[in-house]
Amino acid sequence: MRLSGYTEETVELEQEVNELHAGLCSALADPKRIMILYTLAEKPRNVTEIAETLGHPQPTISRHLRVLRERGLVSTRRDGSAVVYTLADKRLITALDTLRAVLRDLVARNAEVAVALE
Repeated sequence: MRLSGYTEETVELEQEVNELHAGLCSALADPKRIMILYTLAEKPRNVTEIAETLGHPQPTISRHLRVLRERGLVSTRRDGSAVVYTLADKRLITALDTLRAVLRDLVARNAEVAVALE
């Protein structure tokens, strides 16, 4: 398969990158997972600490942490019998903050349009 000067290897690599990108985005598609990431940006925590901080049941937090771990967004280390979670890359928070700024601008524009239509 060849697309305008792209080798088959390049196309396959691009597909793989797009799939990884989609997987990362799907991991961010749940508000609880986003809040877990922001919580871990403050400091590493175990699942009990995360559950207490966010006010969600521990099994719910564990399920979301599994998704984040599978997508490579959080890392783990053992501390005695506890598993401590950390952000895999601090740039995740920068990316989330950028998305929030875009969202804030979209909401502001939509509000301006709604006012203009009144």
